[in-house]
Amino acid sequence: MGKAFLTGCVVTILACVACGEEPHKGPIFPDHTVLANYPAETRAASATERQPPSVEAAEAPPPAPAMTRPVEARAEPAVEAPSPAPVRDFEPDPRPKAAPLDVPADVAALVEAIDRYDSDRDLDGGRHPGELLAFLELSRGMKVAELMAGRGYTTELLARRVGPSGKVWAQNPSAVAKATSRALNERLGKTVMENTVAVQRPADDPLPDEASDLDAVVSVLAYHDAVGLGVDRDKMNKAVFEALKPGGEYVIVDHSASPGRGTKDAKRLHRIEESTVVTEVLRAGFQKGPSAAFLRNPDDGRDGAEDDRSGTSDRFVLKFIRP
Repeated sequence: MGKAFLTGCVVTILACVACGEEPHKGPIFPDHTVLANYPAETRAASATERQPPSVEAAEAPPPAPAMTRPVEARAEPAVEAPSPAPVRDFEPDPRPKAAPLDVPADVAALVEAIDRYDSDRDLDGGRHPGELLAFLELSRGMKVAELMAGRGYTTELLARRVGPSGKVWAQNPSAVAKATSRALNERLGKTVMENTVAVQRPADDPLPDEASDLDAVVSVLAYHDAVGLGVDRDKMNKAVFEALKPGGEYVIVDHSASPGRGTKDAKRLHRIEESTVVTEVLRAGFQKGPSAAFLRNPDDGRDGAEDDRSGTSDRFVLKFIRP
């Protein structure tokens, strides 16, 4: 009876130990919605740690507590609190806001000419042609060229600005000419376009030999297309450099891509990062000139495709100078 009594006591004690085991006091694991974002091996380890103890573990008596000496409490050294960050009155605006340019009266008169197409006037609200011509600072008798001129919306404005004593070359590569040559040729029949020559040439060799000592070369909403067409842009920009006279300007307008996107959005969204254009053009030997903000739109998310007609995209306007 004594042996049975001792055996019963041991069983009872072990059962109490098993049932009275303290809960886990380590860090509480995230719920399943957070674990779903962890790597697989992390999820597996966490699930394992949450399993109840095995029968063998429950039957094993807990180890005897180790004898430890009392630790003398010591005061922690005082740590000086860091100074609060300075409060700024404003946060820098990550997106440039639109800033209009003054349009001279003679330029405004060109835009308001009664013989311009109605279809061109429909685009004026988004293109701001008066401000573009003001930014270009062209005058009568100058020689200019437009790359990837398309149907000639901007080409006609250039022709009107330099007048009969000036000269304009409207260049299109074959891929663009197939879709636009009919409309461009019709436009060239207008009296105001008698100073303009249509040129079908590759984009990386855009201008004929006679187009030399130019005052300006313009690319409007087309630089990103050079990416889409697989153009050697270093060669294209160098050709523009050689065609300009010293002091001549290379002006590029295009739809903005988000910082860090580079040329990744050129085909799908018709956008290109501004800093990418600057880097490529400066590599050809140009110097950075002034920029303009009359086509800026800080509300543009830069994540939508642009068809060049909406007039609502955030667009940069850059000027480069041949030394």
